[in-house]
Amino acid sequence: MHGRFTSFLAACLPLLFCVATHAQPVTTLTDQTPMIDVSGASNSWIDVEGKAGTDLIAAASRKALFTPSRAGQVYALGREGVLWQHYRFSKAETSQQEWVLAFPQPLLDRVTVYQSTAAGNWNSLTAGDTLAVATWPVPGRYAQFQLRLPDSGVHDVYVRIQNVTSMSVPVSASTQISQSQRLQFEYLVAGLVSGALLLLVVACIVQSRIYRDRAYGWYALYASILTLVMAAWTGVAGHLLWPNADGWNDLAPGVLGILAGGAALLVIHHLCGLGLRHRWFEHAGHLAGVASLPLALAYAVLERHIGVPMVASYLSLVVVIGLARAWTTWKRNDVIGLWTLAAFTPMAVATLLLLVNVVGFMPTTWLSRYGLMIGLIFEMPLLLIALNMRSRERHSVEARAQALVSQDALTGLLTPHIFQDRFKQIVARARRHREDAAVVYIELVNYKYIKKTWGTAVAEQSLLRSVIKLRRILRDVDTVGRVDEARFGLVLEGVSTRGPVTELAARLIAAGLMPLKGLKPEIVLQFHIAAVLLNERQGSDTEIGQALADLVQQMGPRSRRPIRFLEPEMTKPMPLMSGEETPDDAALMEPSRA
Repeated sequence: MHGRFTSFLAACLPLLFCVATHAQPVTTLTDQTPMIDVSGASNSWIDVEGKAGTDLIAAASRKALFTPSRAGQVYALGREGVLWQHYRFSKAETSQQEWVLAFPQPLLDRVTVYQSTAAGNWNSLTAGDTLAVATWPVPGRYAQFQLRLPDSGVHDVYVRIQNVTSMSVPVSASTQISQSQRLQFEYLVAGLVSGALLLLVVACIVQSRIYRDRAYGWYALYASILTLVMAAWTGVAGHLLWPNADGWNDLAPGVLGILAGGAALLVIHHLCGLGLRHRWFEHAGHLAGVASLPLALAYAVLERHIGVPMVASYLSLVVVIGLARAWTTWKRNDVIGLWTLAAFTPMAVATLLLLVNVVGFMPTTWLSRYGLMIGLIFEMPLLLIALNMRSRERHSVEARAQALVSQDALTGLLTPHIFQDRFKQIVARARRHREDAAVVYIELVNYKYIKKTWGTAVAEQSLLRSVIKLRRILRDVDTVGRVDEARFGLVLEGVSTRGPVTELAARLIAAGLMPLKGLKPEIVLQFHIAAVLLNERQGSDTEIGQALADLVQQMGPRSRRPIRFLEPEMTKPMPLMSGEETPDDAALMEPSRA
């Protein structure tokens, strides 16, 4: 009896499936509802071997295999599996619009829609990212098909879907007008984001050339890759950039996604720099960024069921490393880390949402479709702020490093070798072009006494006070440098007489004898000054400099003449003709008499 009952149930089971199939609801299309989500309005069946055709699917025996679909259901088809969907549409008698069946998922491999003809045959149209977009029945960001509904009767539509990765399949039925408006809005948003990114790329390239900073060039490269990634993952690139490339249209999202992840790690490495701790982690992040190029090449040759998990794993690793690097940089009190963290967090969230959607962990939503654009809107300006701050810091460090070569670390004056170069140039111009100039050596006489009595700190403070007093009485065009431990050198251009030099020296000596108010101990600064006018003394810069140094050394500590000049050179007078001529003079004059 038990065996007979089981056989009876087995015989009745197809009939039960047929009843369930005939009970499938009919989706009525009316102009009052121009867009309908029909993801849950179909019956579906997964053909594991992928060998069934439309003639078998439409048979009554096959209809029993179809079960009602659920909106947002995730399907795992594999390499050979095929998802079949059966829709029943009825067009309202009052409807005057043409209708479109759209699949707003740009990453679907292949979608084929079967509709019956008047002769009772099945007409098929195919689209998907494994085909060139130019060959689609309606080229666009994603697959869409014209519904042929000639009358108000019930029309059967079968859909055959192939996709290597697990993914939910959003489906909508809409009028041509509403679908066109929807596409226009989507392209408007994509165009605004792409335009802003391209403008940012151009601006960074210009800044890289003007400031000669490679950081802006790398940022421009990263922004360019992100622009292509956004275009590829949203289907804009397949429609507008490479509409005739079928193989690349399928590979572009993965290849460009890997390259963008590697570029992101390199940008973070450049912004966050190397810290004193966790150097191994920072080097690992840099190597992970460099590894994006071989991984992108590997994805191009691997099977999709292997390549897609590899992309998901790599981008997940990029998110973890990038956020950790920004966090550790912020924790060591570097504000660049905070800006980097704020820039990459929205992008990381959008990337993770897209990845879990691609691998089938969650159904497709508007956030997974447009999250990449939202992340880019937040990331790029914040990242540019962080880049500008880091660039200013590095330029400041480089400027200080260059200043150390030409400026004395304590006083900020020119170093001896730089001052000597300026001194040499002035002497050469005075000799060649007769330009007026004066060279002055200033010695802080009581420096050794201050250092011996009060210590090095007070002695260095005295040098700084001397420089401050000297700066107050000099012109901006005057050259001043430190030529010895307590000796300064001045080059005063345009000075032809001793008066301006004497006045400047007297003001400096008087200022040194006035102690700073409230200074403990009350220390006065005693200066000895030696000067020379280049129109009075000719010679090389070495000779003049040595003569000035000797003149300063000759002054006693209590000298009453603290201001001295090098004496002008004495020239030999030309012999005058008195009553008689010398034999040599006569010999010199003989040719002129002839």
